[in-house]
Amino acid sequence: MAKPPSSAAAAAVGGGRGPAHHRTRLLLLLLVAVAASASTAGFLLRGALRDPCDPRRGPDAVGNGAAGESPLGFMRSKLVLLVSHELSLSGGPLLMMELAFLLRQVGSQVVWITNQRSEETNDVTYSLEHKMLSHGVQDVIGTPRGHKTWDAAWPLGYWHNIWVMLDTQVLPARGQEAIDTARKADLVVLNTAVAGKWLDPVLKDHVPEVLPKILWWIHEMRGHYFKLEYVKHLPFVAGAMIDSHTTAEYWKSRTRDRLKIQMPQTYVVHLGNSKELMEVAEDNVARRVLREHIRESLGARSDDLLFAIINSVSRGKGQDLFLKAFYESLQIIQQQKLKVPTMHAVVVGSDMNAQTKFETQLREFVVNNGIHDRVHFVNKTLAVAPYLAAIDVLVQNSQGYTYHMSSMETFPRNMFTLQLGYEKAKTLSDTGLGCLDQSENTLVKIRARGECFGRITIEAMAFKLPVLGTAAGGTTEIVLDGSTGLLHPAGKEGVAPLAKNIVRFASHAEQRVSMGKKGYDRVKERFMEHHMAERIAAVLKEVLKKSRERSHF
Repeated sequence: MAKPPSSAAAAAVGGGRGPAHHRTRLLLLLLVAVAASASTAGFLLRGALRDPCDPRRGPDAVGNGAAGESPLGFMRSKLVLLVSHELSLSGGPLLMMELAFLLRQVGSQVVWITNQRSEETNDVTYSLEHKMLSHGVQDVIGTPRGHKTWDAAWPLGYWHNIWVMLDTQVLPARGQEAIDTARKADLVVLNTAVAGKWLDPVLKDHVPEVLPKILWWIHEMRGHYFKLEYVKHLPFVAGAMIDSHTTAEYWKSRTRDRLKIQMPQTYVVHLGNSKELMEVAEDNVARRVLREHIRESLGARSDDLLFAIINSVSRGKGQDLFLKAFYESLQIIQQQKLKVPTMHAVVVGSDMNAQTKFETQLREFVVNNGIHDRVHFVNKTLAVAPYLAAIDVLVQNSQGYTYHMSSMETFPRNMFTLQLGYEKAKTLSDTGLGCLDQSENTLVKIRARGECFGRITIEAMAFKLPVLGTAAGGTTEIVLDGSTGLLHPAGKEGVAPLAKNIVRFASHAEQRVSMGKKGYDRVKERFMEHHMAERIAAVLKEVLKKSRERSHF
């Protein structure tokens, strides 16, 4: 059951007085404002509902008292080097940041390297660097030497008093410091397959020395990540950690069949929800405030029914098929004269600045079919809690297809607008929908892959939301079909079933509520932060043991 709202939260809405009232109300409204404006500073608001005056949040207190409680306590004083291919709002870097925070809480010495660091001023990157520095990550390696990070993305000076250590030296990703850190580290974690490109150019002759203490954390399911230049050292590392069993099996078969290499010892670690997100999800007052403000910003009434897809807008995430299914569901309701609440589709993950061809096509579909008053595009943001509080159903529509062809020219032309020949296949390969074999001029389709895990799915379940998901990838390991949500096939064949499931949820409020409650129970049983920490701890113990054994040879 959801815990009762704190007195501070109650005061924020009920008119209470005092510092707690003003602080909590400010944070709630600020969270709403950031989410509504799609500010990249939204990431800094995760954990905002914690008391900023709590001394345990200070950098001097990081790691104190936590080692005895956390399953990661054995990592105290260990030097851990984290290597990420980038520092951005995407899932991989953010997961690595959470690992950094968990390790800092138990007193690990954590150093971060961003391999592909843009030389240009980037508010998002600086904000994320500040977040890590405030948690005591000792060096964020990647910014040009001597460049001080700055306070560009913070919405109020209030946050300046929370995030400290801004003058920490930021070192280059390539150089003697990086080499020395890798050699001295007790553990090196490579994040995503692409991070493998850092090894040879930086470590050079020291690669064999470092490989035995590398844990490779892989999140990708797309075919274009299977390049030997990325993963040629994979068989020789201490282990690979992957987010779902489906993805692990996919990597084992693909590396064996396509690259002719073997995976190392592979560990499956399901993710968990952060304590910060759970605090909001279980606070009735906070949810109500967020729900009211987000719905007001979208022009939706309190009794309207909102179906949302929350992913970066791309063909592989299936926003196009979701909108087609939503349109079909409206037609079914009209044809059958069903009495249901006014329905809306919310697409969170848009990029207002980029305006890609795919997103342009989405918007054209909405306008051409006359549903612009029912569909809302929201710019991408990490402040997902307000939208989870505001919606009624999450749609997790990540894609993959079952298809095989011997020649690129035989691919159905009505599926996409493509160029001819190699460029046609490359378009599909780049979007993750196909695997390009350049030597044979063929495009091979494999069975539906879906999402590697889909963190947003368990976050939605924490808010007691039912899930409409593709029957593929990690979604099948999270959503229990008919219990915590409804699954539909990936690809075009899934549009009609998804439309019917939308109508089903629109017509049966009791099913939505029942499945949402069961989803919440499932999260509490296996998808909490402490569950993830326990799973990661078991992996790290084995990897450290292997590293010590191999170092004796």
